[in-house]
Amino acid sequence: MASVEISNVKKSYGAVPVMHGVDVPIRDGEFVILVGPSGCGKSTLLRMIAGLETVTSGDIAIDGRRVNDLEPKDRDIAMVFQNYALYPQMTVAQNMGFALELAGRSKTEIKAEVDKAAEILSLVPLLDRKPAQLSGGQRQRVAMGRAIVRHPKVFLFDEPLSNLDAKLRVKMRAEIKALHQRLKTTIVYVTHDQIEAMTMADKIVVMNAGRVEQIGTPLELYDRPDNLFVATFMGSPAMNIFPAKVTHTGVKIAGVAEVANKLNLAAGRDISYGIRPDDIVIGGDGAVPVDVLVVEPTGSETHITARLAGHELTIISKDRLSTRPGEQLLVDLGSPRAHAFDTASGARV
Repeated sequence: MASVEISNVKKSYGAVPVMHGVDVPIRDGEFVILVGPSGCGKSTLLRMIAGLETVTSGDIAIDGRRVNDLEPKDRDIAMVFQNYALYPQMTVAQNMGFALELAGRSKTEIKAEVDKAAEILSLVPLLDRKPAQLSGGQRQRVAMGRAIVRHPKVFLFDEPLSNLDAKLRVKMRAEIKALHQRLKTTIVYVTHDQIEAMTMADKIVVMNAGRVEQIGTPLELYDRPDNLFVATFMGSPAMNIFPAKVTHTGVKIAGVAEVANKLNLAAGRDISYGIRPDDIVIGGDGAVPVDVLVVEPTGSETHITARLAGHELTIISKDRLSTRPGEQLLVDLGSPRAHAFDTASGARV
């Protein structure tokens, strides 16, 4: 196991900068997820840690040792790719042990390490099969097993679940989290799926356009986003955002709904008012009418898309509602957990 320190890392392709001074501290044994939309730089940063991309400036250190100029094989890392990268002509056991074979380990040592990893990942009955005979989830476990047998200081995962169906992704999330708890090793994991990040990470790094927007635990990012980007990216469905103005009597939302100024903001200020779908209360004091557009029963919850003064909003109710599209619903937007952001900068206020 090892810490990873990313210090003022910049990356350019020719004259085009794509990474703008990224700082990310990763503690020994921590499960850190880099998350953000496509093109935000998260996979590029992971590849720089692995040594598959060069660093234009700044430093990357693993276990206190600067690795900018080290070859990937000398960094003591193991990477699990999105497409598994298994050798089709080899069995599961051969795939898992191949790196050890290249390192000159004895057959006895290789078998012991492969058997141990296969036991951890429930692959023992599959050791003699070839990749074509495996499901997507089984192939992903083989790719993880190939990394485990090397006992690296750091595991790197590059969107490993994106090729799996929804049900299998949920199962594999639990398996990877359980694997981390068992091995207690450092993991740096890339995904565009914020639900994946929320459910698995000790710490999340939210990236956007080659910059770090915020670093924190899943609940820190969910409950206290630093800016509008993090607020709308973290959480599914996304946070509702409305233009609002602070008045002497409260906060006027979208020009029609007034709620109490629980954020203690100065009167006259224009803000972006944010409220999560599950913080909207149906009915109650101060409720305002919204036009129902779509009703989606999910079993335990009802998701409603509605419109308030030309602005769409999402509501999540734990109740089994009988409301239908075209009807009106009374909702209270004055949650004590509401958020306010500066209209110009998007920063939290």
